[in-house]
This record gives sequence, C-alpha cells and structure tokens, in this order.
Amino acid sequence: MPPAPKLGNEPVKVIRKTLFENGSLQIGWVDTHPLSDVCGDVERQSLNVVVLPLSGLFSKHDAPGRHVIGTPSHAVFIASDTPYRIGFPGGIGDRALVLRFDESLAPDRLDGRASVDALASSGLLASSAIVLRDLLRLRLQEPERDGFEIEALALDLLSMSLRAMRTADAPRRRAAIALRKRAVERVKEAVALAPAEKWSVARLAGIANLSPFHLCRVFRKTVGTSLYSYVLQERLARSLESVLDGGDDLTPIALDAGFSSHSHFTARFRGFFGCTPAALRRAIGTERVAELSKIMTAQRGRPALT
Repeated sequence: MPPAPKLGNEPVKVIRKTLFENGSLQIGWVDTHPLSDVCGDVERQSLNVVVLPLSGLFSKHDAPGRHVIGTPSHAVFIASDTPYRIGFPGGIGDRALVLRFDESLAPDRLDGRASVDALASSGLLASSAIVLRDLLRLRLQEPERDGFEIEALALDLLSMSLRAMRTADAPRRRAAIALRKRAVERVKEAVALAPAEKWSVARLAGIANLSPFHLCRVFRKTVGTSLYSYVLQERLARSLESVLDGGDDLTPIALDAGFSSHSHFTARFRGFFGCTPAALRRAIGTERVAELSKIMTAQRGRPALT
C-alpha cells in the first residue's frame, strides 16, 4: 500500500482496500480521516478514476481557483496522468468506492461517443446510479460473491457515472462559466458540510455571493436540477447506507438526515428512489437483481423533485 498522502505538513489517515480486479477494471474502497482541511500536495493517477463517495466530502482542485466537490450525490472524475490536489473541507474526510479503469474502458468505447476529454470533473448522479452504487457495495461484502455480477454492476455504474459527467461547454464565455461554477461549488460545499441544516435560498445565496433569484437560475442551469431538489437529493443519498444497513426504525435516520418526521422522509424517499425504504431493502436483500432494475427503470423519466 502506498504511503498516506499529506495535507501540507499534516498526515492523513487513509484505509485503502482493493475489493475487485480484472484486466481493465479495479474496484477499491477508501476511508480517509484528515487531521486538517488544508489542501494536499499535487498527485497524479496512472489510470482513469471515478470516485463515488458514500459519506463525507472532499474537494478536487484542478488549478488555482478551480475545484469541484465530491459528495454522496456525485461522481468525481480524475483523468490519468493529470495533476490535481485533494482537500477535505471541514476536515471530516470521506468514505468512497473507487473505480479505476484503463483506456480499453475509455468512454468512447463504453458508448461509442465522447472521450475522456469531453468529461467534466464531476457530475450529479441520478437516483438509479446512487442505488446501483450501494447495491455494488453490498454485493462486494458478500462472502460468496459472483464475480460476473460484480463486473457487470461495476461497468453499468461506471457508464452511468461517466454519462453524468458529459459536458458540452465550449470555449465561448469561459470566464462567465468559470465564475458560475465557482459560485455553485461553494453552495455544494456548504450543503455537503451540513446537509441536515435548515437551509434557505437566502442563506445559500449569501454563500454564493449572488442574489436569490440569480442563484436559483444559475444553479439549475449548471447542475441540472433545482436548488431545493439538490439539497433533498444530498440528504437522501447520504441516508441510503443507513437505510440499507440499519434496523426497522427509520425515525432516527429521518431526523439525522434533516427531515421533520418518519412519514416526511418516507414520502421523499419514495419520490426520489421510486419505492419506500422497506421495499428497497427487500429488493436488495434478494438475489433478484432484476426486481431492483425494474425499480430503477420506473424511476427514469420521473420529473425532478420540487
């Protein structure tokens, strides 16, 4: 295992595990506990990497003044042999699945379209991708796991993650786009640090240094969903692991996630994932992955939460 990375002069405690590997794809687990929120040293990866946090958050810095936030609602892309730096806002660290892949699985080979050069640094995951991420996590924990199923699930998840990071941004209006993205990333960072906070548009607009009206417009245009829907998705994405691993009482999970009650949480959960927490537990708890696929397929095409 490589030595633990450092944030400036402060060491970071990192637990790394390789969970699955074949010729072109590696699935890893990273559990990071920083002692500081200072940004780390420059790093490079030998393979393309997609990071899928399950809890916590981190920031990936591509250049001075340009960074993206990785949270349980996002996939973060790191291109091979490209310099970057990692920070941990709030010093809380993160836990994440990591998909590492070589050029044989480059995006143009996955779906016949764009290359890694056409990918943004991060993308907001669809509900089906978030469920698939946690299904893969559970399958990887099974003592008698099916390698073929693991590979198929991982490749589906990789494809969905890369699709979420497609970008059509052209060189035009680069400065305006960069300013807009920085404002949006500040909001995403604030929400990630305290998703259960009683947020308001005015508070988040102050963080973005924009008017409330401008923030709502810019956020939807940049992220692809409303500001409220994004906060709701962050809460639900973070709650999924507790729903799948916890007991029958959802009230503590609901309150910890920032929902007012068990019923409020269940309604929003159903609206986003397409089923109740209990139904999702039953679907993932069986070997009938097709049942889960039907749930995810039914969710596609649903209007964004408002």
